[in-house]
Amino acid sequence: QVQLVESGGGSVQAGGSLTLSCTASRDIYCMGWFRQAPGKEREGIATIDNDGDTTVADSVKGRFTVSKDKAKKTLTLQMNSLEPDDTAVYYCASRGRMTRVEALSVSSYDTWGQGTQVTVAS
Repeated sequence: QVQLVESGGGSVQAGGSLTLSCTASRDIYCMGWFRQAPGKEREGIATIDNDGDTTVADSVKGRFTVSKDKAKKTLTLQMNSLEPDDTAVYYCASRGRMTRVEALSVSSYDTWGQGTQVTVAS
């Protein structure tokens, strides 16, 4: 069972930037970032697989960039132009290669990190 460890959360003013990282205990085909705000369902933000295919949610497109260093087994989320609505617990998740998968669907992922808090003040 792969283990995921996130880092990089924190507090920032609106318009600021943060970088989240997630390191896996072994190489895994696909990794992604999800977030859950208080009182809301967990939602997919951005994913990337070992073929280099990325999927980014419309809500963060143009502001967030996902990347993966396969050698270091590390997933990174660069978040720019942060808004108060980006405040949430951010989770790293992973899955193996699958067919007919919904890239940003929570149910597509079987391994989750512990989460890291991101707070954006207005």
